[in-house]
Amino acid sequence: QELRSGCFWRGLLAEALGTLIFVGVVLGASAAPEPLAPALAGGLVAGGLACALGGPQANPALTLALLCTRKLSALRGAGAVLAQCAGASLAAATARLVLPDGTGLVTRVSAAGTAGTALVWESFATFQLALTTFAMAERAAPQAGLALGSAVAAGALAAGPFSGGSMNPARSLGPAIVTGVWDHHWVS
Repeated sequence: QELRSGCFWRGLLAEALGTLIFVGVVLGASAAPEPLAPALAGGLVAGGLACALGGPQANPALTLALLCTRKLSALRGAGAVLAQCAGASLAAATARLVLPDGTGLVTRVSAAGTAGTALVWESFATFQLALTTFAMAERAAPQAGLALGSAVAAGALAAGPFSGGSMNPARSLGPAIVTGVWDHHWVS
């Protein structure tokens, strides 16, 4: 029944397109030498997408949180995760073609800490993003966009020095698939 619904397929298209745009913008900003650029770009694009596309998760971690709380069906959740990973992979493939030497594609555990430290910061940043997502689920688009964008930027700034501040498994998976670099991939 759900597979025959136009709403189901539009939702999957929104997930793929939202993730493609989000990951593309973040990867483009990651080519900048300063770490503020990807955090700011991620926050701005997340807020814009929440307003423009009606709030696709564009993030498998958020989709999983919605699945665990039964706010999403298993079929819709599985389809969304596949669409998100496809969108992220397409964005990463495009970025690899246009960025010099794949600059900034893969998130890495920094020299500032261990993989364990990076995991703690990444988990904390993702938790605050999920909390914001649930809090804004019933709010109007402008408020939700501002809150979600701020949560993405804050999480990226907090976790960035340790793990790259991805908070998004699709953002990390797409570049790993395209580049073949899987070092500490499990962290993000």
